[in-house]
Amino acid sequence: MKAIDVHAHVSTRPGVESLMSFQRLLVKYYMGMDMTEEQVTGFAKEPAAMVDDFVAAEVKVFIVGWDAETTTGNPPLPNDHLKELVDEFKDTVIGAFGCVDPNKGEPAIVEAQRCIKQLGFKGLKFHPPAQGFRPNDKTFYPLWEALDELGAILQFHTGTTGLGAGAGGGGGVHLEYGRPVHLDDVAADFPNLKIILCHPGWPWPEENLMILLHKANVFMDLSGWAPKYFPEPLKKDMKGRLKDKVMFGSDYPLIPYERLFAEYEQMNIPDDILEGIFWKNAVRILEIPESLLETKLNENGDEHERN
Repeated sequence: MKAIDVHAHVSTRPGVESLMSFQRLLVKYYMGMDMTEEQVTGFAKEPAAMVDDFVAAEVKVFIVGWDAETTTGNPPLPNDHLKELVDEFKDTVIGAFGCVDPNKGEPAIVEAQRCIKQLGFKGLKFHPPAQGFRPNDKTFYPLWEALDELGAILQFHTGTTGLGAGAGGGGGVHLEYGRPVHLDDVAADFPNLKIILCHPGWPWPEENLMILLHKANVFMDLSGWAPKYFPEPLKKDMKGRLKDKVMFGSDYPLIPYERLFAEYEQMNIPDDILEGIFWKNAVRILEIPESLLETKLNENGDEHERN
C-alpha cells in the first residue's frame, strides 16, 4: 500500500450520470468536443475496472458521493451504490463519505442519518458551489447538528472548481460559496465535529491554512490539484506546522495516481512527513481500524504484510 486516498469519486455509470450536466461542460471545455449524454456515459467504468485502477496504484480508498439534484436536476449518486462498492471491494474500497443535497431539508437529514447509522459510512461530503449553499447559513445547522450527534466526519469542497468552467455563467456555479472562511463558523459552532477541507482552497489558500492552524477539529485533504501547483504557503506548511493535519487525496479520476506520486517525490518532503501525508494521518484522523489495512510501509519505504 502506497497511500490511503481519502477522496476518490465514483467512475461507474451512476457516478457519471449524477454529474451529467457538468460532465458535458467539462468535455467541451477541456476537450473542445460537444458530446451527447449517451457519449458521455460511455466514459463510465464497470465497478471492477474502477477498482483495478486503485489496485494498480496500490492505494486504499474512501469513495465519495454526490447529490446536487436541486441545482442541476441530475439524479443523485445513490448512497446505496457506495455501500455496494464498499461491501464488494472491501479490501480496496475501505470506506465511504456519502452525500445528501442540503437544500432538501428534512429528507436530507434523514438520509444523512441513514448513511451513518445503517450504511456505516465514515461521514458525508458536500460541495457548496455546485450544491448552491453557504455552510454557515443557519438554515443548514440542523443537518450539521444531526451529523455531529452521530460522530460523523464532514468533507467540504473549498476554492474554485472545474465544474461549469468555461460555460456561460459558469454553469450556474457560484464560486463564493466555496470560500473556506464560511467553514470557520461551522467549526467554531460545532467544536466536536471533525471537518475536512477538500483541496487547497485557491484562490483563498491562506484561509484554509488559517482555519487549520486555529481549529483543532479541522483537517485537510490535498485532492484535486497536481502537487507541483500547490500554493507556496501550503507547500511550506504541509512540511512543517501542518504536517499532522493534511491527508493524501486524488479526486479520482481527475489526476492519474502515477503523476501524483511522481510529483510528491519531487517535492523533497522528508520521509517521515511524507509517510504521514500518504497514510498515517488518515489512520489517526479518520480512526481507521488496522484490520482494514493489509499492508503498511516499513521504515525503508517498502511494503510488507501485516502480521
